[in-house]
Amino acid sequence: MEIHPHEAAGHDIRDEAGGRPIAACLEGVEQATHIRPPVSEAMRLARRPTGTVRRNRMVPEETPVAFSFGGTTHAVMMASPADFEDFALGFSLTEGIVGSAEEIEAIDVEDQGAGIDIQIRLKDTANMRFEARRRRLAGPVGCGLCGIESIEEAMRAVDTVGASTLTLTAGDIVRSVKQLSKVQPLHAETGAVHAAGLYLPEKGIVQAREDVGRHNALDKLAGALARKGIDGSAGAVVVTSRVSVEMVQKTAAIGAPFIIAVSAPTALAIRTAEEAGMTLVALVRGEDFDVFSHPERITTDAANQVRISALGLHA
Repeated sequence: MEIHPHEAAGHDIRDEAGGRPIAACLEGVEQATHIRPPVSEAMRLARRPTGTVRRNRMVPEETPVAFSFGGTTHAVMMASPADFEDFALGFSLTEGIVGSAEEIEAIDVEDQGAGIDIQIRLKDTANMRFEARRRRLAGPVGCGLCGIESIEEAMRAVDTVGASTLTLTAGDIVRSVKQLSKVQPLHAETGAVHAAGLYLPEKGIVQAREDVGRHNALDKLAGALARKGIDGSAGAVVVTSRVSVEMVQKTAAIGAPFIIAVSAPTALAIRTAEEAGMTLVALVRGEDFDVFSHPERITTDAANQVRISALGLHA
């Protein structure tokens, strides 16, 4: 797969052995700069009990990013202008357009002034499959699920992760959220972006991506994992947002049997996680959290401290 240009690889997470970035441990992984700065400085009037003053504040940029396959635009997202390669690859994977990175021939990233156009060239078999899928769809694109043109596509069967034997302790869940908060440089600077990371037991957060959109952050994480050869089924996806059904679908596409979130899930997300065999943990606040599906994967000697909130489930 060719990348033109090879975009920034996001946040380097240090490995345990030598303190080197994980990306540096993999052959063929390059680093590049952002096409646009992901943050800007804005002047504001800050009103405080002591008075009102003019102050500067760093704010995140968001820009239209178009995904085009075979020269035809498939979806347009408002996103942070960073990690375009990971975004394109992750979106293609989590939306089921490709089954692996090997099915993408090249990714071209072009700044067109008003936005970013990402041209994704699929290899023959994947392109034929995608064209057949596009011909089956009818009707206008809705605003909720980009690139989805029918109810059937929106409610596609979710990948199952029920065969996973991965377990986490209550301590793992608490640590995963705390560690993710430490690898969010854009959020630390602006306070206005989401993050998604992969937590591995005994290793911690091994990759993380940020974006103004929660789905985008998860897509970028999926792309980073695929590009760097990290097995998503070995860990838990951790997000700083609420959990909607799309977040569960994308986590299942990554292969992770856990999704851990700081905010609440929707009812459909809970049902979908249950169907997929996925453990959905949400509302992580300090030492407290709620488990909404498949609590059997959480091993702890203090089970009475885990508040099981799923309908019909009991600790």
